Amino acid sequence: MNLAAATNENLASISNTLIYSSMAVYMLAFFAHIAEWVFGSRSKVGRTAAALTGSGASASGVKVVQQGGGTAVLDRPKVVTRSATGTRDVPDGPGAAGGTVKGDLWGRIAVSLTVLAFAVEAGGVVARALSVQRAPWGNMYEFSITFSTVAVGAYLVLLALKKNVRWIGLLLVTTVLLDLGIATTWLYTDSAQLVPALHSYWLWIHVSTAIFCGAVFYLGAVGTLLYLFRDSYENKLANGGNPGAFARSVLERLPAASTLDKFSYRINAAVFPLWTFTIIAGAIWAGDAWGRYWGWDPKEVWSFITWVAYACYLHARATAGWKGRKAAYLALIAFGCWLFNYYGVNIFVTGKHSYADV
Repeated sequence: MNLAAATNENLASISNTLIYSSMAVYMLAFFAHIAEWVFGSRSKVGRTAAALTGSGASASGVKVVQQGGGTAVLDRPKVVTRSATGTRDVPDGPGAAGGTVKGDLWGRIAVSLTVLAFAVEAGGVVARALSVQRAPWGNMYEFSITFSTVAVGAYLVLLALKKNVRWIGLLLVTTVLLDLGIATTWLYTDSAQLVPALHSYWLWIHVSTAIFCGAVFYLGAVGTLLYLFRDSYENKLANGGNPGAFARSVLERLPAASTLDKFSYRINAAVFPLWTFTIIAGAIWAGDAWGRYWGWDPKEVWSFITWVAYACYLHARATAGWKGRKAAYLALIAFGCWLFNYYGVNIFVTGKHSYADV
């Protein structure tokens, strides 16, 4: 074994160590996020509501009154319906920490651990790239570890921009652990060189944008899913229903349904043009590699289906009759198409894009 081969093997080993280490740190972040939700329980939201708002109403809409230096909950959140537009005027919840000092402390610990895990995982991706001396996107294992790294990075950027997205943290860390678990258990392949068709600068352009789009689409899908739960919760309150203790504890602390809906729409609308570019870049690369721009390869077909699904969602949002839940279902279907395009097509369908190596 020559020196270069030994160096590459050592870098591959370092990459594996860093990926497993990041999983350990993500697990700690997972438990910290759990603690944030537990210590920010609804009862604590009620006790600290006056301090949060300074006006006798909690961030989740619960009226409070001072009693001997403390606060007591007087009634449930009231939902005000605007007859002009049919949309509810509901304030955002206080977040997973529930406005409590202890809950917020655990939340900050969770974010700090997530930052550390992100740095370690990113180091693993870079080490993998150095071990093969190319972009680390030649198979599903490499795509998966890069995807989760970019998803966490996008989340941390939103936090750094002071966006109210810490409620994504628990679901994000859970998904990342699942993604890395699948990658290291079933998708792992040893470092190897690319098939000839992938030796192109278009690998950096096409695949990097595909990964980024998928990561951001994932954040939009989380917002859409939580919007459906929060919207059902608000509907139940508006109709005089009595949600269970778990629903009140969790859903009451989320942003309002309208906020989650806007978040998901803006995320998907912002990244949709880049997904369009991804498909165009793939077609140009196909022309260079295979002598044709479009050949109805399964990966090409499902990329286009995903594009159509998101286009339908964005069009539905612009149509008065398809806002809200109907459009949200379309958004989840569109992300489901993206997931099948990645897992289903790569594993179960044979085509020119069969680079799964599993």
